[in-house]
Parts: sequence; C-alpha cells; structure tokens
Amino acid sequence: MQQVSSFQNQETGMLYLVPTPIGNLDDMTFRAVKVLTEADLIAAEDTRHTQQLLNHFDIHTPEISFHEHNTEQRIPELIKKLEDGLTIAQCSDAGMPSISDPGKELVAAAVKAGIPVVPLPGANAGLTALIASGLVPQPFYFYGFLERKHQQQVQELEQLRNHPETMIFYEAPHRLKKTLKVMAEVFGDDRQVVLARELTKRYEEFGRGSLAEMNQYYGDHQPRGEYVVLVAGNPHPDEQETAEESGTPIQQIDRAISDGLSTNAAIKLVAKKNKLNRQELYKQYHNI
Repeated sequence: MQQVSSFQNQETGMLYLVPTPIGNLDDMTFRAVKVLTEADLIAAEDTRHTQQLLNHFDIHTPEISFHEHNTEQRIPELIKKLEDGLTIAQCSDAGMPSISDPGKELVAAAVKAGIPVVPLPGANAGLTALIASGLVPQPFYFYGFLERKHQQQVQELEQLRNHPETMIFYEAPHRLKKTLKVMAEVFGDDRQVVLARELTKRYEEFGRGSLAEMNQYYGDHQPRGEYVVLVAGNPHPDEQETAEESGTPIQQIDRAISDGLSTNAAIKLVAKKNKLNRQELYKQYHNI
C-alpha cells in the first residue's frame, strides 16, 4: 500500500532524527541545536554521553534512554508520547541515528503509526572518510561492522569479494588487526585499503596502502581510536561460473584453500554454496 507523508494538519507529535558530532563539537549544526532545544524529549543512546553535548550548547531538554537493550520496552512508550502530541528528538552517541546505531526500529514503528519522521543532515563517519580516501567515491557499498568470529567474517567477506564498489566498514581498535588479516585472507594481499582513524578529532589520521602493507604496519603499531576501513572494489570481478566450470565440491574446496581459506572455512563455504551437508562433505574431503 502506497504511503505519502505530509506534515500539514498532522495531529501527532513529530520524530526528529538528529545527527551528533563524531568527534569535533563544532560540527553540530545550528538546526540540530535548535531541534534539541525545542523538543519536548530527547531519546538518547546514552543519556550521560548526550548530557555532555547538551551542557556544551546550554540545552536543558529532558532525556530518556533509548538503546539496543531496551528497544522493546521503549518503543511503545515513545510512540504513545508522539501520538499524544510530543515532539521527540532521537540521537545516538555520534553520527547518524540508525547507521550502526539505534533508531531503525523506532522509525519503522513511527512510520507504521502515521507519525511524521523528520531527518536532519549531519555528521557521518563513513562518508566523511570516503570523500578523503582517494578511492573511487561512487558507487560505494556501506557495510558497517563485520561479525566478530573468524569464520563468520570469512563468510561475509566472501560475499563481498567480487563487489566492484568501494566498500566501507567500521571497526573497533581492539579488533582491527584481526579484521585486516581476514580481509587479506579473502580479498588478497594486494587489495588497496584506506584506514581513517579518529575522524574530526585531534589525532585524525589516514593510512593508505595494500592490505599486506597495512597488516605489516599494524604488526608494529597498536591501533588506537575508532576506525573506518575503506576497501577498494574488485576491478575484475569473477564472471559467474557455470556448473561445469565450478568443478566438483572437492575441486571447489581445493580452489578455496589455494585462495587463502583454511580447510574448515573452505568446506563450510562450499557446503553452503552447493547446499550440501557440511559434516558429510568434511568426511568426503578427508576420506573418512
């Protein structure tokens, strides 16, 4: 069913999505300050963190917590307040709400209830890094955070290996080394990568080179701060394999291993690709 939203003659409150600075408080927009000041309530990912921002701009609007652990409880409360006519500003700790941060479930609930949702433009780490990366800026593919376990990362990156677009990932400092190694394992050592660290802050830094060079660098240096990892797209994506060209499952496993995957990761990948039982394929490969 088609839905067209209009803010005229609306009888409910409004939900504003307010981006906040990713480091430098001077990146707060005049409009964002005005909306936070005039709203009836601020739904904040971390009220303590947002309070520091409010103090800086002398904003006295009351806050309520809204994060990934209380979504189920909070959404009915917030929707009820919006239906009663309150204006709510939702923000995350840094950057755009809903982009690797809370927000999407509240937006979906508000849209379903016919409540106007008003997005404000503002800071975003992925786009900020992209335009200064030196990589092709468009098209790009935003992914965000990868899963934490090695095999899950391998599976995710295998799905992205042939993407021709520049890919954007987020990563925490304590997981960066591991993630770069897995990227080299799947994409290859020669794939170009840009690491943007501490964007808009005092120690902002860009590292550029191949995955092999970045892995070597971080073998000698400790990652610090939050990272945006931008990976160049594949300029020569593999053509779609026919069933005949792809070979037998055993041949596919051997090819995946020669491309850098561990034996178990290769078996898991081939089993999923061919919709085979992983345990049976494991026994077949090892002649058990």
